[in-house]
Amino acid sequence: MSVQTSSGTGAFRTAVVPAAGLGTRFLPTTKAVPKELLPVVDTPGIELVAAEAAEAGAQRLLVVTSPGKDSVAAYFRTDDELVKTLEGRGKDELAEKVRRAPGLLEVESVYQYEPKGLGHAVAQAGPALAQDEQAVAVLLPDDLVLPTGVLARMAEVRERHGGSVLCAFDVPREQIAAYGVFEVSDTDDDDDVKQVHGMVEKPSPDEAPSTFAAAGRYLLDRAIFDALDRITPGAGGELQLTDAVALLIAEGHPVHVVVHRGGRHDLGNPAGYARASVDFMLEHAEYGEDLRNWLNERLKD
Repeated sequence: MSVQTSSGTGAFRTAVVPAAGLGTRFLPTTKAVPKELLPVVDTPGIELVAAEAAEAGAQRLLVVTSPGKDSVAAYFRTDDELVKTLEGRGKDELAEKVRRAPGLLEVESVYQYEPKGLGHAVAQAGPALAQDEQAVAVLLPDDLVLPTGVLARMAEVRERHGGSVLCAFDVPREQIAAYGVFEVSDTDDDDDVKQVHGMVEKPSPDEAPSTFAAAGRYLLDRAIFDALDRITPGAGGELQLTDAVALLIAEGHPVHVVVHRGGRHDLGNPAGYARASVDFMLEHAEYGEDLRNWLNERLKD
């Protein structure tokens, strides 16, 4: 059966954030605090990702979570009593920070009851979409893509080409074995918009079809949910999102990547989380200068 591509409009209303994992690399902390709520300076990673989605036009965030992690979605609920207390003490800036996340967009939870892979997590969002939603964004909360704005550009590419659009980074070939790598060809758009013909997981540098590696941002045509229903589990019994994308490509569904010429932080491991915290702290108006001075002194040792 061939999958028909939905409407070519790039617009999307819903962003999906898979957040059902156990955060094993941050244990024992994540016994009590979900990894997505660990702060980068003073803002949880999940809020940074939600703000990125809202900036690109999302009106709703669907958090794919697991039982026991309801605090991720609860973070976005209003807390009028706390705001009132802070304002009563003259802490208006803190009150505004507390109001910020609930004001970004509507947030709902859907559940992934078994850890069956990213594709399975995304599939849980399908029934929650309205019938007229023809595209959905997926943002992996472990990935901070900097500067923000790539989702809006991805929507522009979908507007022109239809189908699904993914984000990629141009990675040095000697590092490519750590990534999923796209097989691509050029388009008439510009050098940073490529058509995708396939994908290879963690190839050796000499066998990699390109140096364009997958990042944690996807703008997926609704056809992805039909494809997720038809793929078979891979290693570990998991359903892989990349397998569903590969199926769509095989059936003639257009898939493109936007190559993002910016930075990236991986919040999914302690080393990447520490780098992100230092990077954001250095840019912080209150803490940045002191940290820079301390680092300069510390690195002398």
